[in-house]
Amino acid sequence: MKKQTWVKALLAMFTVVLVAVLTACGSNSSKSSSSTKSDSGKRVTITFWHGMNGPYQKALDQIINDFNKSQKQYKVVGTAQGNYTALQQKIMAAAKSRNLPTIAQTTYTTVPDYVKNGFISPLDQYMLKGDDKMSNSDLKDIYPAFLSSSKYQGKYYSVPFSKSTRILFYNEALMKKYNIAKPTSWEDIKKDADKLKADGIAAIGFDKSFDMEFEGLARQAGNPLVSADPLKANLDSKKTLTAANFIMDMVNSGEAKTAGEDIYGDKNFTAGKTLFYAGSSAGITNMKQNAPKDFKWGTMPLPSYKGKKATELAGNDIVLFKSASSDKQKGAWAFMKYLLSEKETSKWAQLTGYVPLRKSAVKSADFKKYLSANPTSQAAVDSLGFGFQSTAFIGFSEYRNDLLNAVDAMLTKHEKPDQALKTLQGQTETIIKTNK
Repeated sequence: MKKQTWVKALLAMFTVVLVAVLTACGSNSSKSSSSTKSDSGKRVTITFWHGMNGPYQKALDQIINDFNKSQKQYKVVGTAQGNYTALQQKIMAAAKSRNLPTIAQTTYTTVPDYVKNGFISPLDQYMLKGDDKMSNSDLKDIYPAFLSSSKYQGKYYSVPFSKSTRILFYNEALMKKYNIAKPTSWEDIKKDADKLKADGIAAIGFDKSFDMEFEGLARQAGNPLVSADPLKANLDSKKTLTAANFIMDMVNSGEAKTAGEDIYGDKNFTAGKTLFYAGSSAGITNMKQNAPKDFKWGTMPLPSYKGKKATELAGNDIVLFKSASSDKQKGAWAFMKYLLSEKETSKWAQLTGYVPLRKSAVKSADFKKYLSANPTSQAAVDSLGFGFQSTAFIGFSEYRNDLLNAVDAMLTKHEKPDQALKTLQGQTETIIKTNK
């Protein structure tokens, strides 16, 4: 695939996807983090571009300040790039002008394209070797889905950072009114829908696109949308079609409702138009801030489908750019390792609502105390044991855009799932073949 085509597809993907998987980010800001006072040039400066805004930027600035105060060799300077789309645009522009930062936030799915274009360095020489490497126990402590998605072609090219899970929000008043219990399966939700339809209430609400729930159901039905080894598209398989038809049957019958131009399904949910809402755990902070004061709600892990549980993990990783000097790369790794520590990943989760990256952080007394005070965050960590991330491959951004178009075709153009997914299968096979 030509570079111009790849760039166009990448930017298109970030425009429509990153805002969906990172629900919680608020107002745009482009202020730099005032990490520390001048260090008289003695420290090695690590530049860090990110897309955090509002309370999330404030939390990140706090952690950056803590790192800078923890040692005297390195100074991290964080710069918010407005939002995630702007961040990726600036990374592409900086790559062309050879003016990249030391490290940056990005989705793990961009890693194959970044590697192909020679942007980033593998982290193995720091992560697995040397005096500052991670121990085997440290690596085992990181949730497997996060660690495995950081690896590409046998090497670690990123570290996980701001991660969320898909969870189920529920309306306590409606559950009580209609005598509906917490569902253990998607089939339960469909069954309960009959109690609500007469009053114009949908059983389940989705965001504008239900692609993440679709991918989760496909996994539960027996196969990923794109499998990794060998790299193969399964988009028009019988099991995938079963998952797509399950959702679309509910949408077409009024048992499920998508957000449409509202983008996110929380508005329908808090307005009492849906009993449940399948959304991002990162949206809990937004829900607490924007839901009516008298609105009583809770969260739970997504229910099973076909007897199996699965939930898609979303969010961003951090990558190290190849253009950084050796000293800057060492400093970048020191900061990445700091972010991965039990204490800091627990702090980050408590400040933002993202999930801890390590099992020990979830089990720590400090985090248990946090969960006791914030019970709606429990569902996200309870989902980590059966979380998964999409298969990343060269051209993923173009595939992702095609996937969203396929879902939109089913929803707005009333295209049958078998036809929409047959088209998507052909498009994806072409992407994979072109990038071999």
